[in-house]
Amino acid sequence: MNRFLTMRRLSILFFGIFAVLVAGAFAFQTFYVAPADKCEQSGRWWYEAGRECVQPIYLPDITGRPEGVTRAEASNAANRDLLVVEDRLEAEREARDAALERQREEFNNR
Repeated sequence: MNRFLTMRRLSILFFGIFAVLVAGAFAFQTFYVAPADKCEQSGRWWYEAGRECVQPIYLPDITGRPEGVTRAEASNAANRDLLVVEDRLEAEREARDAALERQREEFNNR
């Protein structure tokens, strides 16, 4: 009786499947896990959904405020600038109203 799956064929089949699985594990490590590790070691962020390595953007580059200045400090500085502008506009309005009153008095005294 001649069998198809002899011990020699079974061992070759087993080692062949084992070799394919080991090669698959190395390929998975090399092409799927290693890029994420390299990206994170370089200080960038690994974007898993797109499988890409992205550079984080420094927040002061976007907001334009100086380095080390908190959001509250920057907001307070901007508010102080606005208060200066509002005070100047109020002074100009008062000066304009005073000049208008003087002109009205001069016109009525004629």
